[in-house]
Amino acid sequence: MKKMIAGLFGMALMSGAAFADAGAPTPCAKDLSKAVEKVNYVETDVAGVRMNGYVDVSYLYNFTGGADVNRRVGSDGAHSGDFNLNVVKLTIEKPLTDKNEWQAGFRTDLMFGKDAGAFNNNFSFGDTTSEFFLEQGYVVFRAPYGNGIDIKAGKFASWLGYEVTERPANLNITYGQMYALLPATMTGVSLEYPINNNLDLGLAVGNGADDNNYGLLGESNDGYGIMAKVNYKVDGGNANWQNSVYYSWDSSYEIARVRGNNNVVLYDTVFNWSPKFTNGKLLLGVNADLGYAQGTDFGAADSSSSTLWGAAGYAKYQFTDLFSLAGRVAYVHLNDPEKFRYYDSTAHDGTSFTLTAGFNVVENLVIRAEYRVDIGNDTTDAGRDHAHTAAVQAVYTF
Repeated sequence: MKKMIAGLFGMALMSGAAFADAGAPTPCAKDLSKAVEKVNYVETDVAGVRMNGYVDVSYLYNFTGGADVNRRVGSDGAHSGDFNLNVVKLTIEKPLTDKNEWQAGFRTDLMFGKDAGAFNNNFSFGDTTSEFFLEQGYVVFRAPYGNGIDIKAGKFASWLGYEVTERPANLNITYGQMYALLPATMTGVSLEYPINNNLDLGLAVGNGADDNNYGLLGESNDGYGIMAKVNYKVDGGNANWQNSVYYSWDSSYEIARVRGNNNVVLYDTVFNWSPKFTNGKLLLGVNADLGYAQGTDFGAADSSSSTLWGAAGYAKYQFTDLFSLAGRVAYVHLNDPEKFRYYDSTAHDGTSFTLTAGFNVVENLVIRAEYRVDIGNDTTDAGRDHAHTAAVQAVYTF
């Protein structure tokens, strides 16, 4: 096999911006995850098939103490302090080219480590580093009708939300409140179509959110989900606005803890902007969500409907080639946290502030340091109203 270099590494990769020169356009929010595939890669003897990945390690310290103190706001479930092998990730793929012609490809994303265990156990962070998680595994086919229809079949990443599964592609080390509440993947079929250079559409149908297609207690009913998106990108590519909707019936345990023939609806909007007058150094983002679970019933006789809503703001500035600073502020409200993907919590409201510094030490290696404060209205557990967390992360991409 021969080794090839694909473009600049760029410090913006590991802080959630694009691989680009200072004045290059910023991608849409979900394209942040594609930064991982634009670094060095190994090409096999089969034409067009390539491999790449990264190793992500960290140390997380929870000043509040106690197990899983931050999980009520969708953060990492650290004890007083943990060294973590977050992920060893390997991507194998044959991507489609830019040509509008009959063609096919595939992609698999394999994750090993602590995060893999979390995704396998409904976002519950344990201490094991030996678990495996198949983030994506799909075949993709382009039908050259109009501007070209891309069809995926298999397991693929959700379109909802600003943050992605890959920590290095996000602006912060820890996952935010919004990420923990949204479906991460879907197993089914998706269609994406670019109307023109500015507007593209997407539609997907599959099992209930993530890997689940049956009820919470294993009922025989089939659970399905529909996901749709409309993304608008301005000329020059330095800003985009994406609106997505997710609807599931019969089952959607990964979003809401439901039982029986219940419906779940999520609306998600994401805005991303890199002002041209900053020459690509500044990145601003906004994410807002509204959710509704009909007639939820989890572990009690209460079958009332439940709602959630929240918003998050993101910002990152590249001061020099070696140093960047990123911030996140988020607020989420749940009228019944026990019925949503908000585990082990009695807090109905939560606010989070996160500040992350990024350092490009040498080529392909990024080190980040972070401080986070979570504030909630949970007064039932002493010391859990305010959670202070510090983290250090090192990522090497190959």
